[in-house]
Amino acid sequence: MTARVLYESPNGDIWRLVRDPQSGVPMVEHEPNRNSGGRVSLTEIGQFLRAGGSGPEHQALLQLIGSLLDD
Repeated sequence: MTARVLYESPNGDIWRLVRDPQSGVPMVEHEPNRNSGGRVSLTEIGQFLRAGGSGPEHQALLQLIGSLLDD
């Protein structure tokens, strides 16, 4: 699976833009730091943006999307 890091938090959490290996749909992968259990989760992009608010990981995804529209 190809992944692009969106954001790495100071506490070690990592968010990546990936494709679901079965459907090919773009998803946000969250890898919590080891102290939080480190269990990776996948979330559909729209759901991630609706549920998350304005955290730095959400801003990084919006910035990436916005960069696709720049001339």
